[in-house]
This record gives sequence, structure tokens and C-alpha cells, in this order.
Amino acid sequence: MKVAILAGGFGTRLAEETEIKPKPMVEIGGKPILWHIMNIYSHYGFNDFIIALGYKGEFIKKYMVDYCSLSSDLTVDMKNGEVKQNQRTKTDWTVRLIDTGLKTQTGGRIKRLAPYIGDETFMLTWGDGVCNIDLFALIDFHKSHGKLATMTAVRPPARYGHIDIENKIVKEFSEKPQTGEGWINGAFFVLEPEIFDYINGDETVWEKEPLEKLSRDRQLMAYQHQSFWQCMDTLREKYILEDLWQTGNAPWKIWE
Repeated sequence: MKVAILAGGFGTRLAEETEIKPKPMVEIGGKPILWHIMNIYSHYGFNDFIIALGYKGEFIKKYMVDYCSLSSDLTVDMKNGEVKQNQRTKTDWTVRLIDTGLKTQTGGRIKRLAPYIGDETFMLTWGDGVCNIDLFALIDFHKSHGKLATMTAVRPPARYGHIDIENKIVKEFSEKPQTGEGWINGAFFVLEPEIFDYINGDETVWEKEPLEKLSRDRQLMAYQHQSFWQCMDTLREKYILEDLWQTGNAPWKIWE
């Protein structure tokens, strides 16, 4: 099953980082968050990736081209410029890097990947979020209901501290999962190729008309992921992920 990753947005809320690189190349633990996401899928044996590029897509292309060399010992013959890779990387990935336009919206980027996905079930996620999802359970759920689309629904940690107030006295302050606010779209989709018919073109935002119409048609199901999920929209969220990685408490690190 192919894995599509949208990696073309401007990442404006991470401008301190994304002025010089696309958001999927912002590093956690010295590796781009895109690398972390791909390792989640690879852990379950899904190694066929299609990455939708846009803003500063050349950075992602260069990283993927250089990946094997940077991950291996090399011998360089300075006389003739020959480079010999002394060991092969253990990474068993096939990566298609597709330019989907600088200003193309999320739905448009997905539509542009249709020729590379073909007439088969595929997975889709964004290039800026990680979780410890059981992908086999997600796929089994998708197959069980027979609908066109499965969205992973999550309850992320509250963005700000929760305050319990009584008579102007703070009775409790804590950062807890936002169970009171309900579920949100955590991406990590499983989709049938018929979803391409719900996307008009480059100006279509996936999270608006296509998902709304799929919902009205009763073709959108929610896989409720109860455990860890975290996106990286802001520097604060980058620091949260970095701290988890550096302290050895990164729940999304399910690979060896």
C-alpha cells in the first residue's frame, strides 16, 4: 500500500524555521520530522512513499538524493572522483518526489498524486505530525466498514494549561488531554481512489469541500486513536517534540 505525504505548505506559523527550509525538514533530534513520519510507516512494512512537494521542495529532493551517502561509510577516490559506498543503508524505501505547485491547496496536491497512486487503496498524512498509531489496526478498521475514507481522530494535549476556577480561586491547574473539546482531525488517513472524484482541482482544500461532502455522503469514518499524537505547527510544539526525543520519551519512536 502506497503512502502519500503532503509536504508542500508554507509553514507560516513556524516562520523562524521555515524561512530557510520547508516545515517537513524542520529537525527533531537532528532528523527532519519527515524522516520520523516515514519511519512510523516503515516500521509496519509500508515503504512506498509519494511526497507532494511545493514550498522549498528542492530541500526535500536534495535530502532524499543524499540520504544513502549520508547514512553510510564512504570511500572517495580523489583522483577520479569515484565514490564507493562501503555499506548499504538498512532503509528499504522507494520515494517518489512530485512537484505539486507552490500555491496548490491540500486537495489539489492530493489530486495531483492520482497518477502515481493508481486504482488502489492508499494512506495519506501530513508532513508535520507524529503519533504512535497502530497502522495495522487502522487498516483493518478501514477494510471493515467498506467506506471510501477513514480519518484518524485524536484528542491532543490542551494548547494551554487547564484552569478549574471556583469563586475566583484557582482550584486546579494542569495540562491535560482536551477530552472536553472532543475529537479533531489527526490525518493518518486510509483512502479509496474514488476520493479523487471529490476534489475539483488545485484550489480545493481537502479539509473543506471534499471531507464535508464525504461526510454528507456517509463515506467518512473515524478511527479514534486514544494515545499519543502531536503536530508541529509552532515553535512551542517543536520544543515539546524535541524534549520528548532528547529525554528518551518519544512515544512515536516505535522502530528500532
